[in-house]
Amino acid sequence: MEAVILKELEYFILEIGKGFAFVERQKRMIIDGEDYHLDLLFFHRKLKRLVAIELKIGKFQAKDKGQMELYLNWLNKYERQEGEEKPIGLILCAETSREQIELLEMHKDGIMVAEYWTELPPKKELEKRLHKAITEAREMLERKKIL
Repeated sequence: MEAVILKELEYFILEIGKGFAFVERQKRMIIDGEDYHLDLLFFHRKLKRLVAIELKIGKFQAKDKGQMELYLNWLNKYERQEGEEKPIGLILCAETSREQIELLEMHKDGIMVAEYWTELPPKKELEKRLHKAITEAREMLERKKIL
């Protein structure tokens, strides 16, 4: 299932992601003698940086941030070329954990999290999710104003 999702994701990014150049799938990294594999690696021409993408079949977990930080630091040390900016990461998961993501302050580390759907939910569920996302975004903006 992961291979099918990754292949579709590759096509999707290559079709709509202006400036993305595909670098490698299942990028092998050896760290302390252990093999690690990053799902997808792209280079963004305009941003002048590597973009690491990890696909998670389940719900986002805090440990996913640590894994992505490890990958980004490795890419920064061994793959980044002169004139490039530090790599950034995108974690795609079946379900996000908004509060965990906010508390982990992932954006500060150049890591974003996004949710993917394997199929569209019914219209009522989609409307409910969109309304919830808008409400949460407004609440976050209000909290930031207070701080």
